[in-house]
Amino acid sequence: MLRLIDRATKTVEWLVVGLAALGALIIVVQMLWITYGVFMRYAIGRPDRMVTEATALLLFPVALVGLAYAMREDSYPRVTLLTDMLNPGLQKLILLFNGTIMLLIGVFFSITTINATIRAFNSGSSSEILNWPRYLFWGVAAAALTVFTLYASLRLLQIALRPPPQKETRDGMV
Repeated sequence: MLRLIDRATKTVEWLVVGLAALGALIIVVQMLWITYGVFMRYAIGRPDRMVTEATALLLFPVALVGLAYAMREDSYPRVTLLTDMLNPGLQKLILLFNGTIMLLIGVFFSITTINATIRAFNSGSSSEILNWPRYLFWGVAAAALTVFTLYASLRLLQIALRPPPQKETRDGMV
């Protein structure tokens, strides 16, 4: 069973890395567009009014596409000073609790963004200046949060099914 979950996790990690690459691409587009906007404002004297809205709209999905990648790289901030002193069984229990909270938050926000995507699509709403369809931004966020939720559930299953690691002493013995 654990082998199957490990394989599924590796498969989903392709999506995770792909979303992180998409986020990097969006950041490059934002960087170039902002640079263009600064040039137009200060060198040419004709500010581009689309720059602010475009970067704001692109900031929303970019904030979410890296969530699963941060989990993959174990990059979420956490204080381990106290948990490192606990026995491995309690450490595993804390990891399970933390993973459950992350999964529940992922489920909540996945449902919320999927609902927002559907509503934006049905209403046909678009941005004020650029007239970009809002469902595109909600859709990227919904996809990112759905992948995060799937990945969080697989990681939680991995934690639950693996035995707690043995605690080592200073000389390397248990």
